[in-house]
Amino acid sequence: MMNSTFSIFDPMSSFMNLNLNWISTLLGLMFIPQLFWLTPSRFNIFWYKILNTLHLELNILLENKKSKGLTLIFLAFFTYILFNNFLGLFPYIFTSTSHLGLALSLALPLWLGLMLFGWIKNTNHMFSHLIPQNTPIMLMPFMVLIETTSNIIRSITLSVRLTANMIAGHLLMALLSSNGSLLSLTGVSMLIIVQFFLLTLESAVAIIQSYVFTVLSTLYSSEVN
Repeated sequence: MMNSTFSIFDPMSSFMNLNLNWISTLLGLMFIPQLFWLTPSRFNIFWYKILNTLHLELNILLENKKSKGLTLIFLAFFTYILFNNFLGLFPYIFTSTSHLGLALSLALPLWLGLMLFGWIKNTNHMFSHLIPQNTPIMLMPFMVLIETTSNIIRSITLSVRLTANMIAGHLLMALLSSNGSLLSLTGVSMLIIVQFFLLTLESAVAIIQSYVFTVLSTLYSSEVN
């Protein structure tokens, strides 16, 4: 009886000669935040600096101290688009940002939310944006039409810009690589060099397009507030 009672304190549970009972000593670490016990890597520090710099820049564009939390939404957009853009540079991985469906699903709800918030909360402010200052009376109807059209197509221009830029580079690389089997050894060597420079260019485009999408979205939101 004594043996069966105290046997629960003996780590006899095992899997592949590993004592599973001792895993409980590691469970406490799972409840401690990572930053308290693990030193951030250089990659984490580098990424935090990028996000902090972009956060400060977006705050300047917003020009509204009450909208500090709004930058977190645009930082999430930047991270998500940048991640998907870079994933598309690897072979045999689907480039989701090169399709208009995903780009529209990002831009359209954002634009619609900003428009609803602006016209409900700041109606007079939104009407003032339709007619620039010092506009002649005769041109006011045309300016209202132009500004309205410009506001309506903003979500389309955001998504088409992202999609077109991601498609262009990928399509060019695919067209060049499809002719590799027809080239000589010298031609293949030149093709590899050209593909390397195109890949470098596409990496820059992936960063620039995510940055452009984020900055333009921030500028559109600053007009609403």
